[in-house]
Amino acid sequence: MGWKLSAEAGASEPQWADRLWRGNLSEEQLDLLPTLDLRQEMPSPQVSKSFLSLLFQVLSVLLSLVGDVLVSVYREVCSIRFLLTAVSLLSLFLAALWWGLLYLAPPLENEPKEMLTLSEYHERVRSQGQQLQQLQAELVKLHKEMSSVRAANSERVAQLVFQRLSEDFVQKPDYALSSVGASIDLEKTSQDYEDANTAYFWNRFSFWNYARPPTVILEPDVFPGNCWAFEGDQGQVVIRLPGRVQLSDITLQHPPPTVAHTRGANSAPRDFAVYGLQVDGETEVFLGKFTFDVEKSEIQTFHLQNDPPAAFPKVKIQILSNWGHPRFTCLYRVRAHGIRTSEGAGDSATGGAH
Repeated sequence: MGWKLSAEAGASEPQWADRLWRGNLSEEQLDLLPTLDLRQEMPSPQVSKSFLSLLFQVLSVLLSLVGDVLVSVYREVCSIRFLLTAVSLLSLFLAALWWGLLYLAPPLENEPKEMLTLSEYHERVRSQGQQLQQLQAELVKLHKEMSSVRAANSERVAQLVFQRLSEDFVQKPDYALSSVGASIDLEKTSQDYEDANTAYFWNRFSFWNYARPPTVILEPDVFPGNCWAFEGDQGQVVIRLPGRVQLSDITLQHPPPTVAHTRGANSAPRDFAVYGLQVDGETEVFLGKFTFDVEKSEIQTFHLQNDPPAAFPKVKIQILSNWGHPRFTCLYRVRAHGIRTSEGAGDSATGGAH
């Protein structure tokens, strides 16, 4: 939009205006121009004036013609009443025409509502620039706060997820854990499975043998392939507990079929029985028969029939069937839950001997 400077700037006004548009004026020079009025250029009113002058000329010609007609008619009629009536009608016509010009014709002048000096305009621009900078700073601060909150929430969610993944969902003490002193009674445990197709000479060396020993079922690391396998669908394992334990529950764990390399869990145990062994190692107390369902959770806990509660130094897990594998059955992890008693306390084992 164009701007014009008032005549108060003197003869140097074109030079100041040229330097102003080129951006060569400093802030000090801008402050030295308080008398320069910055006015917005409006459309020229010459069109309205020419229109009105032409209209007045036409009206004057019409009035002169009407006057001549009235005079000639008056000379013929010689009636003053007719002359007054004609003048009255002409006055009403001129009043209506003037009213239409006042309300319908464009105004002659359209002055700007506000007149700003150059220094005031510069100050207003500078103030708006400062407001924009403050708004930008607030937006940057808000973005940092949102990023920190999002990062904190993400870290918290990750911590909760890792905590849930690392938790023991059984929430019971495990006495069939090698780190607390549990071990395997190899004399009463079934033999390991040996595959004749892979029984090479170097597999007979322990550091080259891929088969896992039965002690793997006492470790918390459960992943596909890290299991103890015995031949066929029936076998047993005897766990030597770290002390005399009043057994209450047994937990079996097997990876779900979705993560198995064979796309199935037919080597998982199905029906099994639990026995508590007395100190002599020969007397067995039946604690229950259960079924491990591979279609349910990979960790399943079974409540034992140990009532009244008896404390045992060993527990036997006897596998009665698997889920269809013809050659071997895999055990991944076995947990024994209950209450550990003192070494000198006698047990009140009851129940039929097997």
